[in-house]
Amino acid sequence: MTDPFMIRAHVPDFETHLAAYRRASERTRQSLRGVRDLAYGDHPDETLDLYLPAKGEGPFPVHVFVHGGYWRAFSKLDFAFVADAVTAHGAIAAIIDYSLMPKARMATLVGQVRRAVAWLADNAGRWGGDPAALSASGASAGAHLTSFLACRGAREAAPPALPVKSLLLVSGIYDLDPIPRSFLQPEIGLTAEEVAAWSPLAATPAPGPVVDVVAGADETPPFLDQGRAFAERLAAAGVASSFATLPGENHMSIATALGTPGSPLAERLGRTIAASRRGA
Repeated sequence: MTDPFMIRAHVPDFETHLAAYRRASERTRQSLRGVRDLAYGDHPDETLDLYLPAKGEGPFPVHVFVHGGYWRAFSKLDFAFVADAVTAHGAIAAIIDYSLMPKARMATLVGQVRRAVAWLADNAGRWGGDPAALSASGASAGAHLTSFLACRGAREAAPPALPVKSLLLVSGIYDLDPIPRSFLQPEIGLTAEEVAAWSPLAATPAPGPVVDVVAGADETPPFLDQGRAFAERLAAAGVASSFATLPGENHMSIATALGTPGSPLAERLGRTIAASRRGA
C-alpha cells in the first residue's frame, strides 16, 4: 500500500505544482509592496515578510500564514503568493519562517509560530496593522502548527495568551500518531514524546477563535479523516468551528487555490479575515 502521507505518490504533477509556487511567489514579491526579513525573535530562522494592501491607509487586519512542508522543508519565500489573496481582502499578509526538523524539535516550531504572532500583535501597528484584528492560516504541517495558536498542548499547563480571532486550517495533520510509521520518520525522527505532546486531537482547544477546517476532496484519507475529527473536537469543546471538503483540490493544488483571489478557498480566507474584525 502506498504511504498516504507521501504526496508525490498521489499527485502526479507534484513538481509542476512546486515550480508554480515559486513562480507565483516571485511575481508576488515583485508586485506587492512590503517589508522583508523582519525579526520576530533572536534565532536567525525567526523572520517574517509583510505584504501590504495596495489601497487604503489602515488600520488593516493582519493575517499570518504558516507554510507546510512536513515540518522539514520550504520557507516563506516559497509561499509568498498566499499574500495575493490576503491583500486582495484588504489585510496585511505576514508570511513567516520557522526552524525546520530534524535540527529543531516540534516544541521549538510551535513556540516560534506563537512568538511570531505575539510579535505581530505588538508591532504590526508600525505598518498600519490592527493588532485587534488578527487571524491566521496554515497549510498541511502549517495547519498543524497554526492550530496551537488556539490550543493548549497535551502537556502544557495553560493555553497561549494570543489575540487571534480566527483561523483557517487547510489540509492539516491533527494526529501525529501515524507519522512515525510513514516515510517521514527517517527525515524528522519524531519522538513518542512529541506525538503525545503535540497532536492537536489530544490538545485542549481554547475558547474564542473561530476555526474553519478544510481539506481537498482529492486528499488521501488521513487528511480528510483527521480534519473532520479535529473540527468535531473543537465543536465539542464549544469552539465555533466547521469542516468542509473542496471539490477537485488535492494536497498541492489547494495551496494554489488559497493564494488565488476569487477562488472558493480564497473567499473562505476572506471570511476568516472578516471574522477577525468582529468585536475588534
